[in-house]
Amino acid sequence: MSAPELPAGTGPRRRLRLLAFLPLALFLGLAAVFVVRLFTGDPTKLPSALIGRPAPAFALPPVEGLVRDGRPVPGFGQADLATGRPVLVNVFASWCAPCHQEHPLLMDLARDGRFTILGINQKDRPENARRFLGRLGNPYSAVGADGEGRVSIEWGVYGVPETFLVSGDGRILYKHVGPLTPDSIRNGLLPEITRALATR
Repeated sequence: MSAPELPAGTGPRRRLRLLAFLPLALFLGLAAVFVVRLFTGDPTKLPSALIGRPAPAFALPPVEGLVRDGRPVPGFGQADLATGRPVLVNVFASWCAPCHQEHPLLMDLARDGRFTILGINQKDRPENARRFLGRLGNPYSAVGADGEGRVSIEWGVYGVPETFLVSGDGRILYKHVGPLTPDSIRNGLLPEITRALATR
């Protein structure tokens, strides 16, 4: 007596077909998560594992040839963040269009004497950085050249521009992803600065 025939589509052949569709199913699942996050999440509120922690150890050289008020603008490192008062660290580049948009707001913030603004110039050529700050003004008391972007990675930077608020003892308190806007300054950054000043 011969063995009964199995219906088509069962057994090893069916399993192989299912396995062939597995990568497509995984891709579609990941794409769906990405789309949902894209349209429901706020990209300026990307989480940062560094909030509440000391700023990473780093030391950046100055942007070659950068001068402010007739004096060379220094680079900076971790030790320059523990000043006893809040420090804004702004990651920027001359090739970044949103950096051009937010720059007038940084110039306005630089007039506020309650905190210092330092710049990390990411993956830029010195002559381009000098031209950018020469044309739009320099709100930074120090600018570190992060030519390869390694220090920015240590800070958890997703892309330029990004701005961090650092406490007087060198801890990262706040992170803003993307260009600063009047609304983000008024409702996000300035309240955080006020809190930082109240707790020093």
